[in-house]
Amino acid sequence: MEVWLVVVAAFVAGVMDAMVGGGGLLSVPALLSTYPASSPSLLLGTNKCSSVFGTTVAAWRYGRRVQLEWGWLAPAALLAFAGSGLGAWTLTWMDPQFLRKLLPWVLLLVLVYTFKYPQFGLQHGRTQHSAKTRLWLALVIGALIGWYDGFFGPGTGSFFIFLLVRCLGQDFLQASASAKVLNATTNFAALLMLAATGHVWWQVGLVMAAANIAGSVLGTSLALKHGAGLVRRVFMLVVSLLILKTGVDAYVR
Repeated sequence: MEVWLVVVAAFVAGVMDAMVGGGGLLSVPALLSTYPASSPSLLLGTNKCSSVFGTTVAAWRYGRRVQLEWGWLAPAALLAFAGSGLGAWTLTWMDPQFLRKLLPWVLLLVLVYTFKYPQFGLQHGRTQHSAKTRLWLALVIGALIGWYDGFFGPGTGSFFIFLLVRCLGQDFLQASASAKVLNATTNFAALLMLAATGHVWWQVGLVMAAANIAGSVLGTSLALKHGAGLVRRVFMLVVSLLILKTGVDAYVR
């Protein structure tokens, strides 16, 4: 019976992840509360097993309907994969405590910026950057946020979306689609690392993955139907929840 809690959480997380990321806000606490006797690393690996399937399906569905700019997206995804692996390795010798304190403030800046500019991310903008500069910006974003995902993780999808809108001029729908490709590669890299060290509970992870895929299908359908405006509103809601969650974790607990 207890598995149904994590299945429902995985479904709703799939909806959130497919639109703007942040599904771990639901699925990770659900795993921790349902299986308190299990090690956190095992449960985090199990969550990655679930989310990698959902983000991959979301990336595929977006790719069929949204024009993805593979010229910079493909190499950025490769760097995101490598960066995530490097971040997971960094975690073996460096404590992420400093990021735990800093993260709520960075997310607050993201939220304030998005709120301050009502048209931010609602239309595909033309940047003044050349194609070469856009490629380099994409590579830096992929490597940096990929490393962050492997090392720490909360808000990865939201950071990808914000930077793709801000630096590459995408609208929220296009940025969400591109972010799914990048996030799928970082999740896969982290899953490989965790699976290799035995930190994945496959029986639970694969059941959650089925629910996560179903949520992902619903989330992408909503985003594709309602466009950048809905994605922007959900983005602001999820970032607000992330600020609250990470702030409590960093300064209250």
